[in-house]
Amino acid sequence: MYEKKLVGIGTVKKGDTIIVDNAPCKITETTTSKTGKHGHAKVNLMAVGILDGKKRQLLMPAHDKIEVPIIEKKSAQVLSISGTKANVMDTDSYETFEMDIPEDIQGQVKEGDEVVYWTIMGMKVIKQVK
Repeated sequence: MYEKKLVGIGTVKKGDTIIVDNAPCKITETTTSKTGKHGHAKVNLMAVGILDGKKRQLLMPAHDKIEVPIIEKKSAQVLSISGTKANVMDTDSYETFEMDIPEDIQGQVKEGDEVVYWTIMGMKVIKQVK
């Protein structure tokens, strides 16, 4: 199982990463409604999946807790490129593996480059070229 922690939904803000429908998502918008006469404040979140790009909406009481994935940020060197996949080697552990190159940086990744990748919920994702 992947690493995660619980945080109060009232404490998360735009740009944070949360888990919605078992997918890691980056919060794009958050609004909090005021408490009613007998109710609780509600938090309305809009989030976009980091791995699949799907938009998700979440409405919860502000006192509830939500899962937040623990993200490991690491560096790797690109050994070879085949289409939209890159064969990389972790600069710390020297482990080699294949990863998809995200659309937004496909033209920028070249053999020999160093990239920053995230390990999130057991999946590895290239985030940027160093």
